[in-house]
Amino acid sequence: MRNGLKRSAQILLSIVVIIALLMWVLWKTVPRWLPVVAGHWLPAGTQLTLKGAPRWADGVLQLPGVGYSAGDCQLATARNARLSRHDGQWALKLDALSVDTACLAKMPKSDSQQTLSLADIQQMLPPGDISIDHLSVTPWQRYAGQLQISNAGGTQHLSFNGESLKLDAVLDGNRQLAIHSFSLTPPGSDQPVTLSGKLLLPATLDTLPESGELHAEMQTAQVPNPLDIQLSWQATEGVLTLTEKDSQQPLLMLPWKLSNNVLDITHGQWRWPYAAQPLAGGVNLTLSDWTPTFDQTNITARLNVLTQGHNGKANVVLTMGPGRVGLLDSNLGFSLTGQANLQATSLSASLPGQLSGSVLNPTLSLRSGSLLRAWGKPTPELTISDARWPLAGVKVSAEGVSGPLQAILKARHSFWGAFDLHLSGKALTFWPDIGQWNFNYWGNGHLPPLNGRWDMSGKGQWHDNLISINSLSTGFDRLHYGLVDVDAPRLTLEHPLQWKRPPSSRFKPQYPDLPAEFKGDIKLVAKKIALENGGYLPPATLALQLSGDSPDSFTMRGMLDAKPIGPIRLNGRWDGERLRGEGWWPKQQLTAFQTLLTPDLNIKLRAGSFYAQSAFSAARGQGFVAGGHWVVKNGGFWMKDGDLSGLDFSLPYRLKDQVWQLGVKKPVTLRIGEVNNLVKMQNVTADLQGHYPWSEEMPLTLSNLGVDMLRGHLSLSALRMPQHDAAVLKFDKINLSELFTALKPKQLAMSGVVYGELPLYVENPQWIIHNGWIRNDGGLTLRLDPQFADAMASGNFANNMVIGLLRYLEISRSDALVSLDNLGVLSMKAKVDGVNYTDTTHGGDKEKREIVLNYSHEENIYQLWRSLRFGDNLQEWLQQQMSLPANALSKGSAAAGQKKDPTVRKEQ
Repeated sequence: MRNGLKRSAQILLSIVVIIALLMWVLWKTVPRWLPVVAGHWLPAGTQLTLKGAPRWADGVLQLPGVGYSAGDCQLATARNARLSRHDGQWALKLDALSVDTACLAKMPKSDSQQTLSLADIQQMLPPGDISIDHLSVTPWQRYAGQLQISNAGGTQHLSFNGESLKLDAVLDGNRQLAIHSFSLTPPGSDQPVTLSGKLLLPATLDTLPESGELHAEMQTAQVPNPLDIQLSWQATEGVLTLTEKDSQQPLLMLPWKLSNNVLDITHGQWRWPYAAQPLAGGVNLTLSDWTPTFDQTNITARLNVLTQGHNGKANVVLTMGPGRVGLLDSNLGFSLTGQANLQATSLSASLPGQLSGSVLNPTLSLRSGSLLRAWGKPTPELTISDARWPLAGVKVSAEGVSGPLQAILKARHSFWGAFDLHLSGKALTFWPDIGQWNFNYWGNGHLPPLNGRWDMSGKGQWHDNLISINSLSTGFDRLHYGLVDVDAPRLTLEHPLQWKRPPSSRFKPQYPDLPAEFKGDIKLVAKKIALENGGYLPPATLALQLSGDSPDSFTMRGMLDAKPIGPIRLNGRWDGERLRGEGWWPKQQLTAFQTLLTPDLNIKLRAGSFYAQSAFSAARGQGFVAGGHWVVKNGGFWMKDGDLSGLDFSLPYRLKDQVWQLGVKKPVTLRIGEVNNLVKMQNVTADLQGHYPWSEEMPLTLSNLGVDMLRGHLSLSALRMPQHDAAVLKFDKINLSELFTALKPKQLAMSGVVYGELPLYVENPQWIIHNGWIRNDGGLTLRLDPQFADAMASGNFANNMVIGLLRYLEISRSDALVSLDNLGVLSMKAKVDGVNYTDTTHGGDKEKREIVLNYSHEENIYQLWRSLRFGDNLQEWLQQQMSLPANALSKGSAAAGQKKDPTVRKEQ
């Protein structure tokens, strides 16, 4: 008996061990056999997968990973699922759950027509909580967040918390859904849309809620105040309204009616008063034949926009369908036709196309004949005669724009003239900084301010965040501005212009540290720069290297070369608002500038050096500002009638608002060692400081003007512009013998020294010189050429007597008052005391005659200057006067005698 019991116990223990071992094996192989067993209850073509064996600890069943796939597509993936039960409540917690909606297309269709009621679903839910730390649904990953669902007492509470989506809602046993708060931040916006309200859900989920009222609020930058959105309905009819807060007139009102799987919106109205001009229109929409899961819906719609502008009233109509839209697939034709008249421009469109793909991520395909046009005056200065965008073959989706991209613009600017521009290229899934776009561009036009025609052509590309201009050729047939005429200037690229833009949000995770960069080399070449005076600049080349972060922030370095002039070294910077730069002109021979002088000047540069430095700045509103210093050292050149040597010139300047400031800290200085022309001049000095054009607040002053000439010295006191006081021209110890030697008159000669002062006026309404005086410094001598004197004395007895006294005259005192008006009339009143020696009739004795001569004279100085410019001219004029008949000369002498008051005293 005892042995039998012992044997039975051993058998029982063996069975327990075998069962335990079997249970352990089954537990460890759950990932292999459970998906196979579960496959009998799952839809055909779907599969459940487990990653790792389950674990049981402290009453919690833990699964490391669970996956659910449809075909070869992973529909859902759960990470670290934990299931427990406490006090009759189930608790399911997941670290993460990812769902890919694209796999829904591979789910098998169910043949079952059974539809569960909402009450059945609520009763099937066990009491407990579901918590998902991170729920992500593709393609809406931006709305990922934390999900919590609790079911207690027949009431379900749902809470979702993410950065872009928040929701707090409660569903009770009476099918009342209360949305306490809902907040969604749309893509590209920082302002969320908020919603709250109550719904009475239908008994089954294949119909819409029986009644409800939802209230939403959103803020957008396009509308000053928040927007109120109200959706209310009862049974099969309702109204959706969109109203600006504190406004009585809605921006959108859509009455709708639902019957037999058909939703009709008829006579809907909308308005938009926030555009450049108010817009308004109507809406008609029909949705029908949607599936129980609402993933397919047929649509027919018509939307119109009414505008009124410079061409009167116009209408644009968008028609859609009939076609279908769905969460997974769409096929909807549309057409946008009509014209929109804005305040100053008009737009016309003919855009037939097709919408395909998921309605949440659609593809827009434009068919043959798609064209967008514009014309009008967008600004008072610009007139667009025709702007065209042919869009046939273009496809637009969330991934980008694909297909041919073209543009044509013909316009005229009141200042810049008429121009014609073309752009042609091809894009592949392109958005700014995403995808690629290769393009060509060309154009031409006329630039009236510079009296030249221009042309342009080139190629470029935009690949991801890199924009490249690979080739560029633009230039003018000629440019003419002021005194300058430029022959065929042309701008080309030595190296491509490239702009590597900052990575967009799409590329930042992949290329987080890529810096922005802008670089390129350009060259401007001109065949010849001619000056109006006849001079010219040889063929010039400006080469610049650009480098920086963007077209709004770069530095430039380069050279301006026009052999033998230059090269001029240039540095600069552009910061998007202001262009700053500096230029250095190294020292070089002054003879390099010979071509800048017109041949008519008959000047030949022969010596000297030149160097300069300049800084400049240009900005909108500020204009052009520049400053610098030009220097000429020991210059010299030959002239037609002489030469100049020892020229030193220093010009510090500043230019702002088209006003020159000459001599900023030190005055402009001019020093000339010697000038040999009509007369020899030495030690020429002049200083200039002030502003040009000058004003009362910003005068210009010429000072330290002086020159040694005619064995004497000429100087001018400070001349201020605007002029308040006369500038006095002083001459001291001027030798008349030197003057007459330079003038070379053959009819008369004078010797001796004079001095005087001439008050000089520049802005006087009447006078140039007023009450100036000239006196002799010691004795003066006047001699007439004998032949000239004989001819002058042959007219009559009076002429003979006067000329006889003036043949040889020794002047002891002369005092003259001089005035010159603005018409060139020179007035002179002189008193001369002198002695004349003439031969007597007895032997060869000389007779001494004392003469007091009161003389007044008036003559046009401009005519006189023509005669005095060279001695031979004066001689020619006097010879013409001498050739006049004797009676004409007598009449002239008599007329002159009215102005002369000679008194002759004869001394024994």
